[in-house]
Amino acid sequence: MMMIITTTKNLKYIAVLAVLPLFLTGLGMTPTNAQANSDKVCGLELCSDYPGGRDAWLEQLSVNTYSQSASKESEDETSKEMDANNSTETDPGSVLKLARANVEATIPLQKGYYDGQFVYFITTDASELKHAQAVTENHGWKVSHAPILANASAESVSVTYFFTNGVDGEGVHGYQNEIFTSTPAQPDEYSALTSHMHITWNENATARVLDSEAAVLEAIDAGEVTLTVVDAVMNMPHIMWPGGQMPINEVETLAHDTPYGGGQVLDIDTEEMTVTFIAHRGWGPDGRTIYYIVTDATPSGPAEGMGVVSSPTSASLIVNPAAVDLFQFKNGIMGSGPLGFQPGIATAALGDANYSPMWRILLIGWNDPTQAYLLETTGDIQAFHSDGLITTELARPMDSHHIVNCPFIDPFQ
Repeated sequence: MMMIITTTKNLKYIAVLAVLPLFLTGLGMTPTNAQANSDKVCGLELCSDYPGGRDAWLEQLSVNTYSQSASKESEDETSKEMDANNSTETDPGSVLKLARANVEATIPLQKGYYDGQFVYFITTDASELKHAQAVTENHGWKVSHAPILANASAESVSVTYFFTNGVDGEGVHGYQNEIFTSTPAQPDEYSALTSHMHITWNENATARVLDSEAAVLEAIDAGEVTLTVVDAVMNMPHIMWPGGQMPINEVETLAHDTPYGGGQVLDIDTEEMTVTFIAHRGWGPDGRTIYYIVTDATPSGPAEGMGVVSSPTSASLIVNPAAVDLFQFKNGIMGSGPLGFQPGIATAALGDANYSPMWRILLIGWNDPTQAYLLETTGDIQAFHSDGLITTELARPMDSHHIVNCPFIDPFQ
């Protein structure tokens, strides 16, 4: 459904609330709009909204680093207390050390063109099953079926040309490499979500490699090729592009407490044609384990903080059915989540009809963080919200729409 939103701040927020997913209504949750008093961002919040401000947030981050000495001291004290009480009972826990919370995920790189130069990218999701299967078979790495991506707004989708005949190559259909019309170097135009434009060489034409949109348009004008618009959207995040690439994280060893900052990519190998991401562990709606990578986000503050591509065009998905809700925690049990607390809970997972890699972030806050429990399902969220123990709000860092491209993957395939 298309929607025109006025530029008046209050009306914009009312429009967002009016079309938030029915899941929130079922929980009785009301997103709140952060009011910007500062341009400094503390995680996914404005520092002005964080209790105690930026100094308190930085202090909390230092606590969440789980230094070895502090962890050992805490464990020693807990052991002494248990011995003194002659009890096997312990506190429900203020720190969650989730096994394999962060693991390596090596994904095949693909190569395409932009303006006569190479672009290296990955394909993670497709709205149309046939195209997901084609990339899976060609590259030996599973591309997920995400049918609701077909609902993506025109503003959130870029144009990519796919060849259906002509010169043999590494493209999705077995012919020459794809041609992109933008890269992250053109942030106002770039989107990892791409519409599917088929280019077919006509019988009387001599097929050759085309390496730019300009070359495609010239071939169309000359009657050499035919352009067909296909009802398919694919998630094809760029890893390297002319003049830029995703940042490399220099962390030596992944652990349960590896922070989100510093970049999401561990290695880019254009000889072996692979890229290695950090895959983060969380929960699906029913408590099943999920892993996801992060490729791009909007607005720029969280994108830079996570070390991913800034993608302003994704903001138009905030009230679009192509985006799905993902709950993250802003206090409570400390753990491997992006804000330093327990991992998040998604409202859809791989194989679900409503799965999408595009996530609208909602923040869960414990009214009394000292009484926090581990939540693992959307049912847990509903129960604790009904009991008045937690509140939720729509994340609006920098007082802006916040969408994160987090494809769910199997890092062990």
